[in-house]
Amino acid sequence: MSKAVKIMASAHYVPKHVVTNEDLSQVMETSDKWIQAHTGIKTRHFALGENTSDMCVKVAKRALKEAGLSSSELDLIIVATITPDSLTPSTAARVQQKIGADKAFSFDISAACAGFVFALSTAEKFIRNGSYKRALVIAAETNSKMMDFKDRTSAVFFGDGAGGVIIEGADNPEDDMFVAEKLKTQADAEVIHSGRISPLREIAAENYPSIDAFYQDGHAVFDFVNAVIPEHIETLLEENSLIPQDLDLIIPHQANLRLIEKIAAQLELPLEKFATNIETNGNTSSAGIPISLDEVLRQKRQQGLILLTGFGAGLAYGSILLDISRFKYTCK
Repeated sequence: MSKAVKIMASAHYVPKHVVTNEDLSQVMETSDKWIQAHTGIKTRHFALGENTSDMCVKVAKRALKEAGLSSSELDLIIVATITPDSLTPSTAARVQQKIGADKAFSFDISAACAGFVFALSTAEKFIRNGSYKRALVIAAETNSKMMDFKDRTSAVFFGDGAGGVIIEGADNPEDDMFVAEKLKTQADAEVIHSGRISPLREIAAENYPSIDAFYQDGHAVFDFVNAVIPEHIETLLEENSLIPQDLDLIIPHQANLRLIEKIAAQLELPLEKFATNIETNGNTSSAGIPISLDEVLRQKRQQGLILLTGFGAGLAYGSILLDISRFKYTCK
């Protein structure tokens, strides 16, 4: 039987270690003035001594506490990440083990900065069909471990963090928070890539696996987002008899404050309608959207329609429209 799907709880975590623009200027040719002018970023957090699954566990425990659940009441765990602890086992499986979610199944999703949107969409389908009752969806990135700190065009953007939600099936249609969605991929493996592994060329004792650092063509990304994302948002809204002005809030991927300003201008919306944390957290890749979502819910700003919009390597992009007015916040 098809179920309504609602968000039960949310949580986020950013590491304690704060890295300022001035700190970065000590290890690469850049400045606080240049970084703020081009990105809007003032600080970011680096996970020193923490890995991706460690941050996920903190989010998972906080979300479970908010929902009043034990880990054994989870049926599914999905982690969206492009900075996993390892290629295998999945980061989600590590989280499952660490929190003792003995009745769940788990897996990772790789969709870069659109990862949380893709993961939430996937989990919603599992819950909606009624086969499973509750899912924990987390996006987490330890971007710092994949940076080339000689590449100032990329390294100045990124920070570490994690955020997530617990969703649940419900019998009452009035509880349904998921209104609409649209996921897309415009295939291009060159604009953004990370962790590439070269194929074996010969059998030799000296062979040892190695991966490359994160890379992005900033100008190509900027052009792609300007050309595609506003139209993508407008198309989704039009398909649901809505216009941008009907939205109470947009939670975009925290890519670059200047880019978010461009999107706002193209949609003819004030910047105040966009939730941002990039100024203090930097670009946390897939984690930026759930971190912002948790911040919005914790402020108890009971907006109606909220649009989550992610875009990143792949090139993958997607949006989910939520009715947050139906969220019953339990945190005091």
